[in-house]
Amino acid sequence: MTSRRSLFAATLFAGAAALAPVSLAADEPFKVGFVYVGPVGDHGWTYQHDQGRLALEEHFGDAVETTFVENVSEGADTERVIRQLVDAGNEMIFTTSFGFMNATANMAEQFPDVTFEHATGYRQADNLATYLSVTYQGRYVSGFLAGELSETGKIGYIASFPIPEVIRDINAVMLGAQAVRDDVEMVIIWANTWYDPAREAEIAGVMIDQGVDVIIQHTDSPAALQVAEERGVWAVGQASDMTRFGPTAHITAVVNDWGPYYVERVQAVMDGTWESHDFWGGMAEDVIRLTPINERVPADVAEEAMAIAASIEDGSFHPFTGPLKNQAGEVVVPEGVTMTNAELAGMDWYVEGITGALPN
Repeated sequence: MTSRRSLFAATLFAGAAALAPVSLAADEPFKVGFVYVGPVGDHGWTYQHDQGRLALEEHFGDAVETTFVENVSEGADTERVIRQLVDAGNEMIFTTSFGFMNATANMAEQFPDVTFEHATGYRQADNLATYLSVTYQGRYVSGFLAGELSETGKIGYIASFPIPEVIRDINAVMLGAQAVRDDVEMVIIWANTWYDPAREAEIAGVMIDQGVDVIIQHTDSPAALQVAEERGVWAVGQASDMTRFGPTAHITAVVNDWGPYYVERVQAVMDGTWESHDFWGGMAEDVIRLTPINERVPADVAEEAMAIAASIEDGSFHPFTGPLKNQAGEVVVPEGVTMTNAELAGMDWYVEGITGALPN
């Protein structure tokens, strides 16, 4: 592990009351369950969580047994799936989509001896922690690159659902693009899905027809990137390196690396040192990283993008430092003030320059 990963590991134990050590028979593996909103082959969000699960298996070997359920609907069905995992003997369960939050909290209350972790939510309990990747850090850099590379000034954003995480990332892209040009127009189309290749491809085509020449997605299939490749525009991959789906179009991707987090948290439960927390992991913690920038991007632009990423990583720059204005031109974040995680967790407004209203 790098020194940063060691620091990351050391910070994982700040939170509420520690749970008791797990008691296992010598030949009995510790069982860990995962609940996924999409298929493990989506090449996006779910794919990367499953890569983290596989890293868990590789690290612990026979000492840990993992199970996953994919394509779980957000809503009442989530509780049924979690209950099945508990009944199957899983002592720790990770639920990996925002819409699983209430079901996870309900199950954590019903099963106090099981340790739960929920990705991207905000409800915690003694046996329920939350964790997320600070994707807005990479999105800001993506916005900068989009602003530099766009010839039309139109950047497309394929949005999934109007939750704070997605709104944060849309705003980060806009702020990054505005840092290099003042004529940016963002075309936002809500897919109302995390994963639907046909829908994603359709939206990408509509955007290109409207003059968009850089597409950024918050959905999980490589379909939009494939359309961008076919139509000769730029695109940014989602959650994993999607270069192979559009080697000419792919600028970079904002990658989530969950393996180290899953290893640390499972080890903590096994050691009896696990504590509930609200973890935000970004570039400094190696939870977020950018894939190598396409060689077609001018060298000076790529170098500046990586310099911005480095400044985000070392903390000298934060994308959401004021002055920041909302769509109405009102100052929401004063000059020199940086938004807190709590404020970012509740973001429900667009920055100045984005047109159109947020959907309900």
